[in-house]
Amino acid sequence: MENQTSESVTTIKDNTGNPAPLGLMGFGMTTVLLNLHNAGFYELGSMILAMGICYGGFAQIFAGIMEWKKNNTFGTVAFCSYGLFWWSLVALLILPKMGLASKVESSAMGAYLFMWGLFTFVMFFATLKSTKALQFVFITLAILFFLLAAADWSGIAIIKTIAGYEGIICGLSAIYTALAEVLNEHHGRTVWPIGQVSK
Repeated sequence: MENQTSESVTTIKDNTGNPAPLGLMGFGMTTVLLNLHNAGFYELGSMILAMGICYGGFAQIFAGIMEWKKNNTFGTVAFCSYGLFWWSLVALLILPKMGLASKVESSAMGAYLFMWGLFTFVMFFATLKSTKALQFVFITLAILFFLLAAADWSGIAIIKTIAGYEGIICGLSAIYTALAEVLNEHHGRTVWPIGQVSK
């Protein structure tokens, strides 16, 4: 007489919320505010630094950790990286004022921004399987980093001003994408279109 064993399969349903809108809002709002400065509307002050630490930094890192829980490598890498970008940018600005480091040279700042542009440009190709809205966010962000790098390397002020306006567009597109995801998910239909890509 053979022993029969039955195997039971347990399926765990993910009922957690979508963390992407939080990360996109943290990125988008902080990017708009910083680039209003780059466009020449006001000086760089504590408002931008606080946003960089809290919403641009903490919120995106939280979103990245939540994306990791959802097994989303792209979301984890993107949100954690850009959250830590904001922290590193704030550190570059405040460490010299605290006497803990020398002020970064323009050539070095250009290299810093260029590397972030390169990272973003490669990440853009991962968005080709995502929405058109997210593709726009990433390609405009890559352009923003490259423009800011060119401004630091060349010392031409108008390039930074142009980068500021381009960055405002980039940040607003991230805000739009975040709010569209919230509204569409909440209502169960397309309220704001984000250009779904067929898979």
